[in-house]
Amino acid sequence: MAHPKRKISKTRRDKRRTHVKASAPSLVTCPTTGELHMPHRAFWYEGKLYYKGKVVMEKEVLA
Repeated sequence: MAHPKRKISKTRRDKRRTHVKASAPSLVTCPTTGELHMPHRAFWYEGKLYYKGKVVMEKEVLA
């Protein structure tokens, strides 16, 4: 197994890590409902599940 010959300083380690950042998820607008959602994902809107602008499923209301 490889072992480092010298300890990597905190400064050097942190310089490398500055490039690793979390990015905001990209969002698209549904053509049917106008809601923002993640692309290629189904989403709920007013009790209905939408995917590619079409209703896939409706939520059942149990009384």
